[in-house]
Amino acid sequence: MENKKIATRESFGNALVELGKKHEDVVVLDADLAEATKTCIFQEEFPERHIDCGIAESNLMGVAAGLATTGKVPFASTFAMFAAGRAYEQVRNSIGYPHLNVKVCATHAGISVGEDGATHQCNEDIALMRTIPGMVVINPSDDVEARAAVEAAYEHEGPVYMRFGRLAVPVINDRPDYKFELGKGIVLREGKDLTIVATGLCVSEALEAAKELSEEGVDAAVINIHTIKPIDEELLCEYAKKTGKVVTVEEHSIIGGLGAAVCEVLSEKCPTPVKRIGINDCFGESGPGPELIHKYGIDKEGIKAQIKAWL
Repeated sequence: MENKKIATRESFGNALVELGKKHEDVVVLDADLAEATKTCIFQEEFPERHIDCGIAESNLMGVAAGLATTGKVPFASTFAMFAAGRAYEQVRNSIGYPHLNVKVCATHAGISVGEDGATHQCNEDIALMRTIPGMVVINPSDDVEARAAVEAAYEHEGPVYMRFGRLAVPVINDRPDYKFELGKGIVLREGKDLTIVATGLCVSEALEAAKELSEEGVDAAVINIHTIKPIDEELLCEYAKKTGKVVTVEEHSIIGGLGAAVCEVLSEKCPTPVKRIGINDCFGESGPGPELIHKYGIDKEGIKAQIKAWL
């Protein structure tokens, strides 16, 4: 039976409502995209705690920063291209520099945005955000993880960047032993021949690829890295030593994202051959999300083919 699929932006919207019921200091800001980012769910429940800043994303971040100085916990939401791209200076200088307690919630990240095309497919946001000192960067893999990430972001004192997708993805973490902890990776599958390290929507695809590889005699471990900064150095080194080869998979440029973060750790702590799978220094294009994921080689078929070619 196929897993149920939910877009992590939906999970984000639902999680905000639950958070708002528990904590009166939660305020949500949006940039004229409440329907798309799903903050409209919060807006309906708590209209007095939802601020639409209009199509003025830099101002949105400034307002969020101001609210944080008054003791509120602002969740500032817009598309990743605008949150990390258009408002980069404000996120850096108004939120990151004073280390304010603002949660930047970026939806519609990566090429799975689909028909919106290259201008809106942000494959650079993780790279931009992880260079800001003190910024936590989270990229959840499914509904369960997205909800847990919102809760963890609230509990964390300081700036957090969260990345959510437009496309519905399989729910893979719906199990009693699931535990979300900032900065901790999760081993989803054991293996001895290589380790696949994945993040976001690529986690479920990496799991499927590993299952198919096992039928062909390649035993791959799979690690879900939901927190790209701070990254789980200990777990990465443990599995790099155990399997001797590492493959990273992300819906993001291979420059500056998960692949780069993993290479930084391993080159310093335990040198290991690494193959990076992601967007190869190019812009996206307009088309249906699932077809783009296939074309750019980050679905199970693409992951499997690239691993086999590398091995």
